[in-house]
Amino acid sequence: MPRTAAQNEALRTASRETVFTHAVRIFARRGYAATSMRDVANEAGISVGLIYRHYATKEELFADVLGRAAAGLDDAAREIAAADDGYVALTRFLELYLGGVADIDGAAEFSVVANQAFLSDEPPGARERLFASHLDFRQALETAISRAQRDGHCPTGDPAALTVVLLSLLSGAVTMRMCLGPSAVPPPTMVLHLLNGGGR
Repeated sequence: MPRTAAQNEALRTASRETVFTHAVRIFARRGYAATSMRDVANEAGISVGLIYRHYATKEELFADVLGRAAAGLDDAAREIAAADDGYVALTRFLELYLGGVADIDGAAEFSVVANQAFLSDEPPGARERLFASHLDFRQALETAISRAQRDGHCPTGDPAALTVVLLSLLSGAVTMRMCLGPSAVPPPTMVLHLLNGGGR
């Protein structure tokens, strides 16, 4: 019995996600410039031709990575900003982020690739593509920290500086996850404890 259109679309989507997942892994290890479409195909164990059925160029493939990174930052910023309780917003965000880094295969690599693009601007325009989303996300975290301070759940200090501290902790957690595995990712409660100076 022939497959339905819906089944064909589901298979196409699954195949595209396989390409995407393996591309992220190799981009994380080698960087954008040093990665070819053949490298992605070898990583995924598929033909180069199959990759080109989903992405016409490496630039298009990487644009998908950047688009998803920007969308993730935008979603996180909206959710954090929508919460009245800054501490609750920070807790929820850390549970989702650190839980994802620890438990979702490829999540740490995805974060590394997004950071590489933002820092190196490779390919040209990558930094600009992510900048507005990153700025909104950072501002949402700053606002949440300010609210948590107002409610007595974070230490006094410059919220912008505390935001940098938090982002540095998260970046370190991603690196440790890639080097040492899921057990190296700290629990959200530990990160919050460090951030709030041992309160709540």
